[in-house]
Amino acid sequence: MTSQSEIKGRIHSFESCGTVDGPGLRFIVFMQGCPLRCLYCHNPDSWATDQGKLYSVEEIFEQIQKYKSFMRFSNGGVTVSGGEPLLQAQFVNELFKLCHEQGINTALDTSGIVSAEYDIIQELYSNTDLVLLDMKASNAELYKKVTKGSFKNVSETLNYLTEINKDVWIRHVLVPKLTDYDEYLHELGKLLANRSNIKLVEILPFHQIGEFKWHELELTYELKGVPEPTAERVENAVKILEGYGLKVRA
Repeated sequence: MTSQSEIKGRIHSFESCGTVDGPGLRFIVFMQGCPLRCLYCHNPDSWATDQGKLYSVEEIFEQIQKYKSFMRFSNGGVTVSGGEPLLQAQFVNELFKLCHEQGINTALDTSGIVSAEYDIIQELYSNTDLVLLDMKASNAELYKKVTKGSFKNVSETLNYLTEINKDVWIRHVLVPKLTDYDEYLHELGKLLANRSNIKLVEILPFHQIGEFKWHELELTYELKGVPEPTAERVENAVKILEGYGLKVRA
């Protein structure tokens, strides 16, 4: 059997006291590697699977323990994000096991692109208290345009998390002339409606903060010049989704 000290994960970066990736103050681990190529990605430097720094599960947990009192005081915990953490599911699963042994809440920020048919993915979800599921789009055609990826596994992941009644926060980036159309928002509302495990839908207004990284990596940035959504359009998205019985914040 492989010990925790032998399991290595490729890590992009850490954030010690995050406040936007789950409830309370959270220690956030950003995993390296992602197969998607989201048009609005603000961390394209996290895509490559052969970069980042290698850490053992125990090395990461040593860092987490330094902030345990802050997490307990704020009802926070540990969030693993990316990149795409499901690409390193075994590592994340072992880390979450250690967290649970110490009573630390766990959250997984994922795009859901790895099928839940795999045992290790199901075990990881069982050791996750909250899934932050990035719903990039509401249908297969738009998903392909936004991410260059397939919507199939994402849809199946959403259904699986509903079947096991796993607490989920949905995250959706609102991009003018891309995802910010009433048609798509109604479509998303219908997709998410009547799922009691969805506790919150977060509307994330698009921004240009990561554009410089695309240029540094000599990548073509297709959203150059696209404005941030107006306050009115953000409120419009909130109202449309609330109309489907969802709790929404922006």
